[in-house]
Amino acid sequence: MSSETPVPPTPLSHRVPDLGALELLLAVARHGSLGRAAKDLGITQPAASSRIRSMERQLGVALIDRSPRGSRLTGAGALVTDWARRVVEAAEAFDAGAQALRDRRDSRLRVAASMTIAEYLLPGWLIALRTDRPDTAVSLHAGNSADVARRLVTGEADLGFVEGLSIPEGLDGTVIAHDRLVVVVAPAHPWARRRTPLLPGELAATPLILREHGSGTRQVLDAALAVHGGLAQPLLELSSTTAVKGAAESGAGPCVLSELALGEELSARRLVKVPVAGVRLRRQLRAVWPAGHRPTGPARDLLSRTGRSGVPGAP
Repeated sequence: MSSETPVPPTPLSHRVPDLGALELLLAVARHGSLGRAAKDLGITQPAASSRIRSMERQLGVALIDRSPRGSRLTGAGALVTDWARRVVEAAEAFDAGAQALRDRRDSRLRVAASMTIAEYLLPGWLIALRTDRPDTAVSLHAGNSADVARRLVTGEADLGFVEGLSIPEGLDGTVIAHDRLVVVVAPAHPWARRRTPLLPGELAATPLILREHGSGTRQVLDAALAVHGGLAQPLLELSSTTAVKGAAESGAGPCVLSELALGEELSARRLVKVPVAGVRLRRQLRAVWPAGHRPTGPARDLLSRTGRSGVPGAP
């Protein structure tokens, strides 16, 4: 194995013209006229003349003989034109390849979202996205906030939405809305007839029907009640919002869930909201993505839809 140190590539000379100047030279060669070349490229003839003169000074050789009958390439100009053609063709191939990469990226969007956002907010955003990007295939994985973070870090998702207290490690993000957790019980539960709000210590000491560890709802509730003795041993610990609501409706006990997820149950009085005093149960909803990789293409477009979603508390 050779131990020789690789020789670094030599930087391009300042005498190498830019692509625009080379395209102009090729247009002059095609049309035999500086004026027609300028028109072809959508610039004025004085601008084209100035650009050719600048390129001649840069290269140190005359490229065009100008006469009343038109513009003719010099011998050096013909040689430079041959080189220019290969450079421009390579640039066109580069551009086409880059476009193919963008098309492939834009053909799919993998979204991961925590349960509340996936069930109650994302459907509307995705319908709006489809209007502008009907050819983008979208896949959605719903899980808890910890699962969303893992998928983004491992490259299994392009954009995520979480409900926790902060941006998970390894991710960047932005607040897209605010949400509030509420305590609810079945109408027959004693708390449904309370005339005074629950105190934090009472809520903390009561066995509750809870979401699992790793969910944004559980993170916020744990943090809010930590200074009041922490949560009591859960009555039930379930992995979906629907399961938690179902258990509470059956009369198993109180639960704490996002207000976004409870509209139908509260309207139909299948569940009753219980006021709580002295504890903050408000949280931020965030869009998140891998650190240092701001969303592009369909992920960027979906992110823009969150600001026009009509979500209560949206910035």
